[in-house]
Parts: sequence; structure tokens; C-alpha cells
Amino acid sequence: MTRLPKKVSKCAAILAFALAGCTTLGNPPASDADVPLNPTSQSNLTSLGEVIDKHPDDPQAYNMRGSVYGEAGRNDEALADFNKAISLDPNYAQAYANRALIYRKTNRLDLALADDNKALAVDASYVPAYLGRGIVYREQAKSSQALGDFNKAIALRPDNAEAYYNRGLLYQSQGQHAFAVDDFSTAIGLTGQKPDPYIARALSYLALGNNKSAADDLDMAVQLNPLDLRAWTSRGLAYERLGAKDKAAGSYAKALNINDKYEPAKTGFDRVGGKIGQTYPTF
Repeated sequence: MTRLPKKVSKCAAILAFALAGCTTLGNPPASDADVPLNPTSQSNLTSLGEVIDKHPDDPQAYNMRGSVYGEAGRNDEALADFNKAISLDPNYAQAYANRALIYRKTNRLDLALADDNKALAVDASYVPAYLGRGIVYREQAKSSQALGDFNKAIALRPDNAEAYYNRGLLYQSQGQHAFAVDDFSTAIGLTGQKPDPYIARALSYLALGNNKSAADDLDMAVQLNPLDLRAWTSRGLAYERLGAKDKAAGSYAKALNINDKYEPAKTGFDRVGGKIGQTYPTF
């Protein structure tokens, strides 16, 4: 059962949740300062620092440490390590692709594109560079180039879930929801325990009017990640369309317990007649 915090105010605005345009999934990204290193990452950094101290000319060690920094959101330190790895080995495809990822995360798309191109010039079969470049093309609204890169990644690695997922996001952004559902289903079959493909497939199901399948997917998504704000909000919309207003209110309330300023959840909760302080079922 989920109780809405009393500090949440009602809002009468229309739900700002355009399904056809939802191509970015998951929670809003945290700032670098909001992403602490977990104990495993800190241990890895310590170990890799010791390796670098002993072997200061080892590009692989810098690339590995840069990856740990990147996962922790410490982008400047990650870039410094990838720069060092590339300076030691100018033909290090993985380091170029990793640096491109940091550039993409920090919205330096032209630099990301240049690095993915360099990685592919070094290794024309390097799948992460095709994926990275495809994502950049998608964000630049270069749909045909993005599709070509995702298709190439899939041709090289038919078992790569990320390639299907990203191609599905491309189809979704173009309103081709049946194709998107097929790709998200393949990604789910290859990964199973990641929430993002379930959320993405649910959004396309909602756009297609298949509200029951959307609700089923979002049930799974919120179990895999109970803190996913958009999953709970989308789930509220799915159950609202199914006429299950109490369960919809419970989902919107759960989203508002995570972020009480999230407008789509506030207006959804208001729309289904949710009342502040009342308890609603979530399952």
C-alpha cells in the first residue's frame, strides 16, 4: 500500500506525458556530485591506481580506471584517463569508444561522433562504437544513419540486447510502435532483468492502445526498479486507462513519494480523484 505525503499539492494541469515523443527512459540523471562511489568501485580504483603506479605506461589500466570513474559519474577524471590511454596507444578502439560515451553523457555530441568514428577506423567490427555512434545520430535526428549503425551492430552481434533496445527507441521516436515492440521484446529476451526495455515496450503498447500489456510490463519494471519515477507514472496511466482508478492512484502516489514535484504524476493523481493522505493499493 502507498500513502501520498501530505505536502503534495493537487494540480489541475493536463498530464504532460506525450507517449510518441518519449524516447529517453529511466529517472532524470543525477549530477556528478550525487553519484557516490560504491565500495566495489572504490576498491577497483585503489587496485587500478596501484597497477598504474607500477606500470605508468599501460594504456589498458588507464582505460579500465576511466571506465570505473565513468560509471561513478566522475566524468572529468574518466576523460583524463581515456586521454592518457589514447596518448599511450593511438590505436586503442575501446578507449576512443569509452571517451565518446563520456562526451555523449555530457552532451558534447560532435566530440563523441569523432571518437566513435576513430574507433571504427581502428576496428571496423567494434560493436560498441556502432552503438555509440547510432545513439549520437538518433539524438541529432539523423534517423537513417542511426538505423544503419544499429542494424550493423545487430548484424555483427545478433545477441546484443542494447542494439535491439536502441533500435527500438529509434522506431518509437518515429511512431513505428509495432517495430519498436518487436525490438524491445528481443532485448527483454536477451536480458530479462533490466527495467528499461520493459518501460520502453510499455510506452509503445500504450501508444498502440494495448493497455493491459503495458500494465503487465510496468508491473515488472517497478519490481525490477522500485525507485523508477517514470515507470510508476506510466503504470498509473496504464491502470487509469484500464479503469482501475485505485491502482492508478497508488502508482501515481508512489511516483510522488519519490518526487513530489513530478508534474505528470501530480496531474495523474488528481485526474483519478486521488486524495492526499489516503492509502491506495499498488498491486
